[in-house]
Amino acid sequence: MNIPNLITLGRVILVPVVFWLLVSGQTQLAFFAFVLAGISDAVDGFIAKRFGLSTELGAYLDPLADKLLIVSIFVALGVMGALPSWLVIAVVSRDILIVLGVMLSWLLDQPVRIRPLIVSKANTLAQIVLAATVLADDGFKLGLEGLRIALVWIVGVLTIASLAAYLRAWLRHMSG
Repeated sequence: MNIPNLITLGRVILVPVVFWLLVSGQTQLAFFAFVLAGISDAVDGFIAKRFGLSTELGAYLDPLADKLLIVSIFVALGVMGALPSWLVIAVVSRDILIVLGVMLSWLLDQPVRIRPLIVSKANTLAQIVLAATVLADDGFKLGLEGLRIALVWIVGVLTIASLAAYLRAWLRHMSG
């Protein structure tokens, strides 16, 4: 356990806080907590790389913290009606299917090495931008409806493309 891992754990702890803030209607505070989580992600990564404090725990914990935050925000925004249900289902289902694929490969004694694909990185970035846009727009009444609609479709397309790319890579791996 080191400083970057503690910062990452702090981000994990922020997940239920952000979720609660959203479902209780405190969108402005949820926006600021989301920004804090984003800053903490950058800080823990910088410290780990700059001072040689990268660990195996951190390699698993950091992306897990990011996914927990994004999925919880998408679910909360979906429940609130701020995001369309089809998009929330697509985002959550993609993550579940990827985890199930990794677990199945381990169970079949063909562990797969997890590497983020370029389309997956673009997808994650788009999800973060969409979440931040919706939180800011709902919290501060910015009038960003057109941007929100465009981002919803971008995230939808990237989510499906990312799932297809991971499925293709997984099938290649499993078939030898």
